[in-house]
Amino acid sequence: MIENQSLIQQEGGVRLDAALLHAFPTTTRGFVREAIAAGHVLVNGRRAAKGQKLRGGEMVAVVKLLEARDNLVAPGGVCPQPVFEDAALLAFDKPAGMPVQPLSCHETGTLMNAVATRYPDCRALGPDLAALGESPLMAGALHRIDADTSGLVLVARTIEAFANLRDQFAAQSVRKTYLALVEGAVAVGGTLENDLVHDPTLPFCRMIDFNHNRLTRAQCARLKPLHAVTQFKPLDHLTAENEPRTLLEVTIRTGVTHQIRAQFALAGMHIVNDRLYGAFAVENQAGHCLHALAAAFAHPVTGTPTEIRTPYPTWA
Repeated sequence: MIENQSLIQQEGGVRLDAALLHAFPTTTRGFVREAIAAGHVLVNGRRAAKGQKLRGGEMVAVVKLLEARDNLVAPGGVCPQPVFEDAALLAFDKPAGMPVQPLSCHETGTLMNAVATRYPDCRALGPDLAALGESPLMAGALHRIDADTSGLVLVARTIEAFANLRDQFAAQSVRKTYLALVEGAVAVGGTLENDLVHDPTLPFCRMIDFNHNRLTRAQCARLKPLHAVTQFKPLDHLTAENEPRTLLEVTIRTGVTHQIRAQFALAGMHIVNDRLYGAFAVENQAGHCLHALAAAFAHPVTGTPTEIRTPYPTWA
């Protein structure tokens, strides 16, 4: 962290944030903006304004400014009991409603905040993850599942294990199995294939089919479609308030954002209580009925075929 530093800005016509990035290259643009907004940067003894341009000759004082190396997961929270643990790898059954990782070093309440409390070796991976081109805020988390999706999250304890398993995820050789409870009666299994993209007309994340949507050609031209393949088969048929539901076993090798939720909705099989994708609301239920059940891969140290499973959720 940079503390109690000052400089004389010689050149005029320069934005304050650009001047600070030039003077302190170990920080980031995001941290500079945070420091200015928090009043931790003074220009001639006065609190700086957002987007302020310097005329030249000003005294710029930095009271406190985070550096890139400070962008680590903050320990906090009670860590769930792992469902698997060895020297290279951890696995957790994440509850619905808990995000996997924080979006900034100031955020708490995520799974990785809790993991950093119990396993500081995972938090220490942060700077090495940055060198790999990964976010230090992953803190060893190898993949993400949505906050309202429950189930398996794999966490590396060494940089070597992280790199090995991320390569397996990138090669789509990790076999991920989910449970999904969907509205209606699904008689047979099948395979879903879609090219998915983020809907650019919405301020939040929602995936749509790249080839069948209401976007203009110009909007589509700016998008990068991601191919998603999902296999499913019925496991059980249930009834809730006289409405049929089907418990499905779902297998994916691709890892597109909202893949299962979006593809099932496009196929008319809405995941129970997934209101973002058009399902009916279920009273007094938190989260939607999607659970990351298991993952099969080669162990990052021994190469041994490994499968880690979590218990069934209460709704299954």
